Amino acid sequence: MPGEKVLVFGGVYSNFQALSKIKAIAEELEIPNAQIICTGDILGYCAQPNECLELIRDWDIHSIAGNVELQIREDQEECGCNFSEGSRCDLLSQNWYAFTRNSISKKNKKWLFTLPEFLRFEFGGKKCFVLHGGLANTSQFIFKSTHWKIKADILTATDADVILAGHSGLPFHDLQENNYWINTGVIGMPANDGTPSVWYGILEKRNAVFEFSHQKMLYDYKLAATFMRERGLPSTYAETLSTGLWDNIEILNEAEQQFRGVEIIF
Repeated sequence: MPGEKVLVFGGVYSNFQALSKIKAIAEELEIPNAQIICTGDILGYCAQPNECLELIRDWDIHSIAGNVELQIREDQEECGCNFSEGSRCDLLSQNWYAFTRNSISKKNKKWLFTLPEFLRFEFGGKKCFVLHGGLANTSQFIFKSTHWKIKADILTATDADVILAGHSGLPFHDLQENNYWINTGVIGMPANDGTPSVWYGILEKRNAVFEFSHQKMLYDYKLAATFMRERGLPSTYAETLSTGLWDNIEILNEAEQQFRGVEIIF
């Protein structure tokens, strides 16, 4: 990627209002489409799956398939999010996943097959690899507190200096031995920090040196929540868009559970 900036985001979760805002930001920053990456889960909890797929497709940016895209295109009956069976997340997913699966047009479902599972590129002297959750497991949850060896093994297996990941829903970066694990967070849901803002990331090349920053974004979350309620999606997730607090924290490691409602500052 030859440009000076790369915009990275993920976890759209069928939130058309958030996706429209990140597109406007990219245009304001004059970042070309070829320098924009989505780390997957275009589809998910919110109310406008077709609109989001069509915007991503027409925008002509780079996107990988998250677990939801993989499940939808294979016509699977559950979201493949790696929720514990019978957990609250698992039970709620039966609602939003069925809505998404039943809503996707044939044209959009066919387009999902064009999405790769991984991307590789070089930027600022770093070999970058884009995945959704883990390498062998697309829906693996990897957090800031996840042991570095798990991250290092994936960096080694992919021959990468930088991993750009999604899926876990929380923005963080982990730097060790000049290698990065970067999760930009998601734009479709808040980061459990008690604010409605959502997160994306910017890679920059300054004097040919790799730099990275987390960026916060506010969008029309009230409209997104209204659409969710109108279409019978879980009200608790619609509330999350406004409160910034997740319905539950069962997917989180113990370290991340301590920060529910704590505003994230980088």
